[in-house]
Amino acid sequence: MTRRHAVRGGATSFPALGTTATVLTADHRALSEAERILRDELAAVDRACSRFRPDSELGKVNAAAGRPVAVGGLFALALQAALRAAELTDGAVDPTVGRAVTALGYDRSFAALRPQDAVPLPVARPASGWRDVAWDPQARRVRVPRGTTLDLGATAKALAADLACERIAATTGSGVLVNLGGDLATSGPAPAEGWAVGLADDHGATAPGPVVAIASGALATSGTGVRAWRRGGRAVHHIVDPATGRPAESHWRTVTVAAATCVDANTASTAAIVLGPAAFPWLATTGLPARLVDHDGAVTRTGAWPDEFGGSHR
Repeated sequence: MTRRHAVRGGATSFPALGTTATVLTADHRALSEAERILRDELAAVDRACSRFRPDSELGKVNAAAGRPVAVGGLFALALQAALRAAELTDGAVDPTVGRAVTALGYDRSFAALRPQDAVPLPVARPASGWRDVAWDPQARRVRVPRGTTLDLGATAKALAADLACERIAATTGSGVLVNLGGDLATSGPAPAEGWAVGLADDHGATAPGPVVAIASGALATSGTGVRAWRRGGRAVHHIVDPATGRPAESHWRTVTVAAATCVDANTASTAAIVLGPAAFPWLATTGLPARLVDHDGAVTRTGAWPDEFGGSHR
């Protein structure tokens, strides 16, 4: 996740979607408009994809109990991104984990979760599976089987970063970087030295860490240490293995992946957490540059990921 950005331009941050949203512009004169656009995109994504508002499109789809529902354009993009992620990862990232995530206690915004919950963990059940979601992209109608709950959290935030970046760059003409709690996208011309991105286990960390520079594309970091809580006296986290319905076995502390889009980067980093030891060979087959950190702090790199204390990914 990002820790600092060394750029000659403008920057601002604000809370959004249960995390911190940051926007940086290569031209400081574009910052005000960039923030306005980012806030607008995040509000739209929240209305479409939030699990925590019954009036969201996602809430209505989940409440339909097996009936087809017509959806808007943004929800359609988010659903297609989630189904594509499931297909690319052979189900390691699956939007039908919603019921399992809720059963673990993540049934409200993360800020509202209690640090200790005495309610026992429920019996885990595998996700029903993304192939059971009936989606008609032409009519923009979706039907979720009765008893299945969609959760678009693995891809919707990353999609918001991609969409906001594209719109900001097109509107202002400035290069832009958007960071949503570790889901980071860029668009337009970067500063001459690139966007300097510091890596840490927590996007709010201040301890020194490795720095990479990117001129284009996106980065995403997934981990099990930040969105974690206790349930029934046990530590749990938000990344669920669809095959078991339980939190993924925590082999990696964090995984950071570079890709052309933030959705692709986040899909790969989330899948790597779920895959555990098998993540390294799987990432190698994708060709995506990645940095995997285990719980002892040992770093494994794949693809063209740069040396730990220097270099750039471009």
